[in-house]
Order: sequence, then structure tokens, then C-alpha cells
Amino acid sequence: MTAKRPWLVAMLLACLSAGILVAAPLDWRLTQAPTAKAIHSMSTSNKSGSELLANNDTPIIPFTIAVPDSDIADLKRRLANTRLPDQIPGTSWEYGTDRAYLGELLDYWQNDFDWRAQEARLNALDQFTTAIDGLPLHFIYQRSANPDAIPLLLVHGWPGSISEFTDIIGPLTDPVAYGGDAADAFHVIAPSLPGFGFSGIPQERGYSPEKIAHVLAALMARLGYEQYALAGGDWGAIINRYHAWNYPDRVIGLHSNMILASAPADETIRNTVTPEEQALRSARLSYMENERAYQQIQGTKPQSLGYGLNDSPAGAAAWIVEKFHGWTDMPQGAEGDLDAHLGKDELLTNISIYWFTQTITSSTRIYFESSKNPVENPIGYIAVPTGAAIFPAEIFITPRAWVEASYNLRHWTVMPEGGHFAALEKPELYLDDVREFFRLLR
Repeated sequence: MTAKRPWLVAMLLACLSAGILVAAPLDWRLTQAPTAKAIHSMSTSNKSGSELLANNDTPIIPFTIAVPDSDIADLKRRLANTRLPDQIPGTSWEYGTDRAYLGELLDYWQNDFDWRAQEARLNALDQFTTAIDGLPLHFIYQRSANPDAIPLLLVHGWPGSISEFTDIIGPLTDPVAYGGDAADAFHVIAPSLPGFGFSGIPQERGYSPEKIAHVLAALMARLGYEQYALAGGDWGAIINRYHAWNYPDRVIGLHSNMILASAPADETIRNTVTPEEQALRSARLSYMENERAYQQIQGTKPQSLGYGLNDSPAGAAAWIVEKFHGWTDMPQGAEGDLDAHLGKDELLTNISIYWFTQTITSSTRIYFESSKNPVENPIGYIAVPTGAAIFPAEIFITPRAWVEASYNLRHWTVMPEGGHFAALEKPELYLDDVREFFRLLR
């Protein structure tokens, strides 16, 4: 943790000194309704799959987001001094982030966006920190009053954050309050990935998706859960796949809105692709041919990129919002209106988390670590019951037959609309699918 995030450093030191630690029951069907700030921890000597599960007894500390006023003032000064580049007349997003849209977004960020209101909204959720293998890990831990609620590890990706889930955590933990069925309740655990948001920035190499899966398994063990569910997209889907592969006895079900699988070796299965799947897959592959440059630079030279993004809020906003525009289910030319799908407050809350925590550079390193670190335990067939939600504007489309050859597929939904940021863009469709899948496993 760097000294440039003093609110987090101070809280960690104070709470570690206080030694806050409460034991948790082992069974995932918790027998008592939680208090408003229920905290759970456990110690285990089980080294199966990961040594991170051993000596797993670091305190769990209540956390409140509190960005200093000076950081907000600094942001506004930088925004006021923004120097935008030129743009060829008559173009919109084809060269990258559209200048007219970005100008509106930056003006809103400087003059109208209320970080304190968004901070309060996030702080209405129960948040904690702990340390896994010496690295601070921040997470939302929102408990349901239903003792039979399933613990659900909800994992974000890049350039997302925990803010993607703010609209769905309430319906997941308290479905009755949102017109749903009490039997669909979950306890939600939503971590900030290492190097992202309010978690610590790794000071060593190797935080690949495989390693992060071990970190999150250690977190769930520390919370006292012997069994739990997984859900997520983007890097969250990739991390969860490693998690399910390495800890099949712990994971009761895996839900993915970006399901990935390689082409099967069996030629018959490999060719079992419907015309509809082939058309959609081909369309997305063609589209992504012009969308991969960010992967190359973040996978090879993230530090060089980071100097600009960490110093300029305009640069960070342009880099991040381009992906929200390009991966949302909407027209991609001048006729596309991102505001009609994702509001500026939603976008800027996510961007502000990267800005205030100075994690834009460390977050991009996940691409480098993924490409440079060999997999220790290569993934085979995922025996964990799996559910897939296929949104038409997802950046990768995998045919069902390929998924069935790689996963214990129990649930498959082809969505009528929606893109990459499913929980944010189409929360009702996403919620319905998560609930429907896990009903099969309750």
C-alpha cells in the first residue's frame, strides 16, 4: 500500500493495532441472521491447492471510503487545465474516444459530478479489508438476513470495479425488498482485485489470474465459507475459471457472462456450431480485430502507458470510456449514444475509483502477468456445475458445444440484448439469469 492513499493506510494501521477478529461458522448455510457489520474470519491448515489457505488468520477490518478533500481539489484543477487533442472533422469514435463526448464528460466531472454522493452510496454497503499473503485486499461483504442465502463471490474485471455491482447487490441480498423471492437470497462478497481500486498494489511480479484465484479462495476461507458460488465477467470470468478448476470441492456453482473455452480436439464437436452461433461469433471476432491494441500495450508495456493515465484524468477517462462505449450493445458510429445506456455518474464513479486510488497502472498489469507467467496447473474439464449467460455484444462468443466439452454445463441463456458490462448495462437480465441458474443448485 502506497503512502499516496493515506485514508487506507491509516485505517489499516489503526485496525491492525486494535486486532479486530471474529470467528465464523464453517458451514455456508449460516445459522444466524447477521448484525449490520458482521465480520467473519477463520484459520485453516489446509494447504490443498494453495499455500495461501494455510495460516490464514490475518484480521478482517471494517473499511470506509474517505477520499481527502485535497485529492478532489487536485482532480478539479487538473480537469480545468485539460489540453484536448485535435480531431478530424466529421469523425466520431472511429479513431478512438470522441472528443465531443469526452469534452462533455470532463466538464460534467469537473463541475457537476458529486463524488461525495457516490462515495456515500458505496459506503452504504458493508466493506472490509484484510491481508492475503501480505497484500491488503478490499471487499464488499453484504450479508443477507436469510440464513439459507448462498455466499456468492462476485468478481469484476478491467476496466471495471466494485461500482459495477452497486445496483444488483441489494436485489441479491434482499430479493423480497425488490419484489423477488426470499429463496433467491445471496450473501455477496465483491472484492477489489489486487492492484485495483481500494486493494493494495502488488510490489512483486506474478499476480496473474491464476494467482488471484488462489487469493480469492483464501479470502473465502478466511470468511469461514467451506462452500460458495462464483459469478463474474471479463477478468472475473477468467479468474473464476481458475478458481473452479483448483477448488472444485469448495465451489458449488460457476456463473459466467463471458464463458471461454478452446476449440475441442474432437473434430465433430468442434464443428457442432449452429448457424446463429457462427454468425455471431464471426461478427464479434471481426469487430474485435480493431479492438485489441489495448491488450497488446497493457500486456507488454503497461508502465509506459501508466505515466500518462496516472497523471492526466482526461487521459484516464478517455482510455476507460472507450471500452465502455465499444463494448456496450449500441451503435458504434456517430449515431450511438452512450448516455442512453450508461449514465455519466455510473461511468465517472468507476473512473474516479481508478483515479483517486492511483491504480490505473497497476490494474493494467494483469494483462502483462497473464501473458508472461506460465500456468502452474493447466485447466482441464471444469466439473463444477456451470451456467452461462450469452450477451450478443460480448467481446468473445463461445459456441455451446465447445462449452459443453469444457464445463459441466447446466444452464445456458442467449440474451436478447446487452454487452460486456452486463451487471451494469442490463442488471435485470443479469439478475434473473444468476437467480435462475443457482435455483438449480439450492
